[in-house]
Amino acid sequence: MAVLRRKARRGQGVDRAMDRAADDPLDAAQERRVRAVLALGGVPQADLPDGVQQVRLRLLERAASGREAPRDVSAWAAVVASNLAMDWHRAKRRQERLGERLAALRQSEHPSGEDTSVLSLAVAQGLDELPDAQRQVLVLRFYADLPVRGIAEELGIPEGTVKSRLHTAVRALRARLHEDEVV
Repeated sequence: MAVLRRKARRGQGVDRAMDRAADDPLDAAQERRVRAVLALGGVPQADLPDGVQQVRLRLLERAASGREAPRDVSAWAAVVASNLAMDWHRAKRRQERLGERLAALRQSEHPSGEDTSVLSLAVAQGLDELPDAQRQVLVLRFYADLPVRGIAEELGIPEGTVKSRLHTAVRALRARLHEDEVV
């Protein structure tokens, strides 16, 4: 009896895998083509699976919205992959510009003194411990002196997201400075 149950379970697993494969909007050849377009577009190897998933998601969203399927799914997927590669480069350039602006701010003179040095070191360590997204908005707001709207436009995110990240980052940094008894 136990043998029959195990066989039945294995058979159900195969059926589920086949159902998932049938639900996948991209076949293996189309997926390889999408990966190739992304790679040739300069997307790093580590980001290729995310790019393929983005193409799948857009195809599924298209179907869910009631629009008809593209005549040539492979060509459509390649165009979407090409657009994703361009978006990746735009985001990379945006990050580089932000980095350049931050580097220019670091070069400006700061007052010296033992108290200032201790506080600066504690703030720098606190910033290093923050998640990248929180650190980014905190630096842009308080070091680059950009308004919330400017940060949102520069990063391409909603103003509410900027405010939320700022609030969380300031709270975490403040807690770190109190924990270290710097302030």
